[in-house]
Amino acid sequence: MTAFVLTPPPAPTVAVAGSVARFPVHRIYCVGQNYAAHVREMGGDPARTPPIFFTKPADAVLADGADLPYPPCTANLHYEAELVVALGLGGRNIAPADALAHVYGYAVGNDFTRRDLQAAAKDQGRPWDAAKGFDHSAGISAIHPVGSTGHPRRGQIWLTVNGAERQRSDLDEMIWDVAGVIAELSCYWRLAPGDLIYTGTPHGVGPLVAGDVVVVGIEGLGTLTHRIVAIAAD
Repeated sequence: MTAFVLTPPPAPTVAVAGSVARFPVHRIYCVGQNYAAHVREMGGDPARTPPIFFTKPADAVLADGADLPYPPCTANLHYEAELVVALGLGGRNIAPADALAHVYGYAVGNDFTRRDLQAAAKDQGRPWDAAKGFDHSAGISAIHPVGSTGHPRRGQIWLTVNGAERQRSDLDEMIWDVAGVIAELSCYWRLAPGDLIYTGTPHGVGPLVAGDVVVVGIEGLGTLTHRIVAIAAD
């Protein structure tokens, strides 16, 4: 039996739709600039700016219905509606034609972002960790196994804040589709069962304040809801 000098923290997990079993999270990968309209709204050129990758800690997952404490060190918290891919198989240098066989299921996600810190990091050529990888920054619904949903290649993705629509697009607007994302990621990392991939957000990102209720929906996958609350003192 392994002995530890500290009590290991609980492993991050995500609910699975229709099951009492849970999905263990290994790593969280995210795709930036994967919808052309969003690239343009952020001041880029889709023809010159290919999608990019960044990561979040596994314990950043925030379950559907949980409150999000407004994070410290920012005055510009943003929402980002995203399709999330949950991997059941791993590998390296995965061919696009084989990539979908590695998918366990799909979920609705919200890639919360400290936009002011991200802008500063871009200006200074620094990493995005503080902007993207903070506590509770990876909102996620229950995962729907592929056997119940298939592989969504198209379908509406939308987001509302306090009932007002802020984002709407279609999954077929992604620059890299799910198979392409998995194949490209696997060139940089050996992917593993339990990995989550946030596949990018459409245009229309914007700020949130304490008291806001933000809902993300994806056709065929349901919705994801969070309320933003004032941060409590430790």
